[in-house]
Amino acid sequence: MKAIEVKNINKSYGKVEALKNVSFDIEQGAIYGIIGPDGAGKTSLFRLIATLLLQDSGQITVEGFDTVRQMQHIRKRLGYMPGKFSLYQDLTIEENLEFFATLFGTTVEAGYDSIKAIYSQIERFKNRRAGALSGGMKQKLALCCALIHSPSILLLDEPTTGVDPVSRKEFWDLLQTLKSRNITIVAATPYLDEIRRCEKVLFLDKGEVKGIGTPDEILTRFADIFNPEGLPENESKLNGTENVIEVKNLVKAFGSFHAVDDISFSVRKGEIFGFLGANGAGKTTAMRMLTGLSQPTSGTGTVVGFDISTEHEKIKKNIGYMSQRFSLYEDLTVEENIRLFGGIYGMTKQAIKEKTEKLLWQLNFTEHRQDLVSSLPLGWKQKLAFSVSIFHEPKVVFLDEPTGGVDPATRRQFWELIYQAAQKGITVFVTTHYMDEAEYCDRISIMVDGKIKAIGSPKELKEQFHKKDMDEVFTYLARTATRQDN
Repeated sequence: MKAIEVKNINKSYGKVEALKNVSFDIEQGAIYGIIGPDGAGKTSLFRLIATLLLQDSGQITVEGFDTVRQMQHIRKRLGYMPGKFSLYQDLTIEENLEFFATLFGTTVEAGYDSIKAIYSQIERFKNRRAGALSGGMKQKLALCCALIHSPSILLLDEPTTGVDPVSRKEFWDLLQTLKSRNITIVAATPYLDEIRRCEKVLFLDKGEVKGIGTPDEILTRFADIFNPEGLPENESKLNGTENVIEVKNLVKAFGSFHAVDDISFSVRKGEIFGFLGANGAGKTTAMRMLTGLSQPTSGTGTVVGFDISTEHEKIKKNIGYMSQRFSLYEDLTVEENIRLFGGIYGMTKQAIKEKTEKLLWQLNFTEHRQDLVSSLPLGWKQKLAFSVSIFHEPKVVFLDEPTGGVDPATRRQFWELIYQAAQKGITVFVTTHYMDEAEYCDRISIMVDGKIKAIGSPKELKEQFHKKDMDEVFTYLARTATRQDN
């Protein structure tokens, strides 16, 4: 008996066809990947299998049970990690686990053996609220909650988006141990290294199955989408000596804990500066100080000439910022978002009008100006959010994991926009968990345990640590961490 069988599934939302005649099956105990660009229909497919949606036509069976007529039998057999954070932020680790156990009519004690290998890594923090956990810890807790009722099938909708490379590797090692217990694992992922750890993958695009095969077969056949040609070297970047960011002995303490522990660096005009670190290393805390959202405990710093301790309001008006959580207003149209942020940045109505037309043309959004942002594919939203963040032509733009969860081809297009901004003299300060993107930066710093452990160009860092690529450099340094809360 197959673990999952999907036959001729169709699903529409009004005029939008999310899934079109989708068919495939999954063997018991397999690690099966579902991959595809933004808006391909992956999440709709997961929700149908999990009995959270009903298809318009076709049939899905899970271990022989029909998802429409026998959903209660299926829910006992399924564990599900949705794409968005599925835990309760205000509940502790222990409270989240108890809540999910209760949902499935069991107890933590009864299901403990199912999660022991994973839960033992975070159990000492059981009284910490989920919202205060690092990315790696959230991921492990969410997996424990999905496994507490001992399911035989695990559905994972991009479970490692926004998680650092080392934690991602550890997560997939955990999945291998679950496979050894004959648990069927179905995972969506935008990361090539994770795709290669699947036994078989289904490539979905615009709601249709484009291919099914081994990872190598699919990645080779659709190389233009999953492995697009790398960006050329940023030859026209400005090589000036003017520093737009200067930091000396910067510290941010929370009680006795130093999230940022005595860091010093500078960033030049027009430079693409990569600010890397594992979850919990301190990079987001550092970025919050540089953008005027938090004040330092000690040390000094200036951004575009303004002091981060005393002139944070001036800093906010002279920089651009794009957070890892989508920063536009979903219930406004594309044009309304552009006008709103232009006004916030103090631009005149005439300047906003002229630049809006130019921006819509550059993004090929002219026909979509009246579309609600909520209706746009993720890749479009992110390109728009970046363009809005530099709409007022700031000297520096801060990008906090701007391409999380985006397919490789769309990420490449996003980095073309970053290159164009740098060529105009805008300094780009970017955090990312994609190590291929780290290769595109002019210089990189890598934080470990609140300190900068390495800084230099990608070439310099690879030579310094005798590694073949930035993924190996990052992994080597991140594994020297001694903090116990990641």
